[in-house]
Amino acid sequence: MNLSDKIRNIPDFPKEGILFKDITPLLRDREALKEAIVKMADMFRDYDIDYVVGIEARGFLVGTPLAIELDKGFIPIRKPGKLPHEVLKKSYELEYGKNEIEIHRDAVTEGDKVLIVDDLLATGGTTLAATEMIEELGGEVVGCAFLLELEALTGREVLKDYEVKSLLIE
Repeated sequence: MNLSDKIRNIPDFPKEGILFKDITPLLRDREALKEAIVKMADMFRDYDIDYVVGIEARGFLVGTPLAIELDKGFIPIRKPGKLPHEVLKKSYELEYGKNEIEIHRDAVTEGDKVLIVDDLLATGGTTLAATEMIEELGGEVVGCAFLLELEALTGREVLKDYEVKSLLIE
């Protein structure tokens, strides 16, 4: 199955000049979704991982089933104001603006080994902020997994200190 065929391009979303990669057709197709999750899990199956960390929101859609496939717990990184307990917050640059993400301060403890997951690697700013939070909490980032990488936006270079694996690269 060609999983790239299950990703739809939406021009000028969320703003003019951005080509949005819509994964909802892949998510809707149970066979494509299962194949994508199993293949992503296979990329990290032999790694020593305690938790899968998913970045809101589409990182949850990929990260949670990936955590189940790897038999690991799942930790969410959320947008501001969504977590009810004490949080650690980081700001980062997007290709079209600025944003912030948060994690519960007690979600990761000293020595926890985590795999950070998101649907898309673009500029790498969001994932870099996530790695900084994990490390500030005492965790170790063993890798970063993506469903799709937009190679032209060079996010991999921003994450050069980490093991980065993408299922699909455009």
